[in-house]
Amino acid sequence: VQLQASGGGLVQAGGSLRLSCAASGRTFSRYAMGWFRQAPGKEREFVAAINWSGITTSYADSVKGRFTISRDNAKNTVYLQMNSLKPEDTAVYYCAAARGFYEDLIDEYNWWGQGTLVTVSS
Repeated sequence: VQLQASGGGLVQAGGSLRLSCAASGRTFSRYAMGWFRQAPGKEREFVAAINWSGITTSYADSVKGRFTISRDNAKNTVYLQMNSLKPEDTAVYYCAAARGFYEDLIDEYNWWGQGTLVTVSS
């Protein structure tokens, strides 16, 4: 599966952005999806994950209550709605696909998008 992330940009603290990740192929609904992020000088970290049906989700503690992951299997797209953004949310955000719902187990994600930059100004 090929993934294309979009929707990043510059936003003020307290603002919102919605990231999208479009997947190619007809088997999108077979994959669990995740969002990860990497800030300058830091390791890539888990943000959120969603199972194949969209019923089960998981979030990093740092974004819980502010971010929402969802998916539309008819559109082969997964979303990350980000509200109440903080400067510490600044990072390149990556979407990824896995054969199972592995939540924050980054090594289980086999397919990655190219990343989209989110910058939150204070």
